[in-house]
Amino acid sequence: MNVRHAEEQLQGTLALPNGLGKDVRVAVFAQGDKARDAEAAGAGHRRCRRPGRKIEGGFDDFDVVIATPDMMPTVGRLGRVLGPSGKMPNPKVGTVTEDIEKAVGESKAGKVEYRTDRQAIVHLVIGKASFDPEKLLENYATVIDEITKAKPASTKGRYIISISVSTTMGPGIPVDPALATEGEIVPESEPATA
Repeated sequence: MNVRHAEEQLQGTLALPNGLGKDVRVAVFAQGDKARDAEAAGAGHRRCRRPGRKIEGGFDDFDVVIATPDMMPTVGRLGRVLGPSGKMPNPKVGTVTEDIEKAVGESKAGKVEYRTDRQAIVHLVIGKASFDPEKLLENYATVIDEITKAKPASTKGRYIISISVSTTMGPGIPVDPALATEGEIVPESEPATA
């Protein structure tokens, strides 16, 4: 893929069937009833008079930022802080929405965002090393299925060249890209082991 062309970039979100195995901290920019909906859904939303100034001052105790469209002028001014860390709300990935309760629930349940970097590589968390092998395999198969479905029509040649799975600080273990589904990776006759 040539990621310099906008139509050949991958970007989207997917919900992992077994979650990420961690508590996702969600910050919400909303007013009135939407702010109450966010708190009810479990967002780490605190009533703050000037949340923008707090974030500009270095506060980053959150993993995801969700905003209502009417709050985007306020959030837009935080682009130079939220953008480089990948936390800027975006309507394409569902983090700018009127349905705050649903967005917060999905984020806390294990919804992850993926996108290609400058070398057309997708880096993505599929779970924790402490997960059962079956859960990791199910999350992996979901990711491969999503990325395969998201293939841009203008892409020519081999789409997935290589796949590597690793722990955070561990070595990468190559996985055959031709084996995309759980049934192909672990045949029915073999039990899944770690």
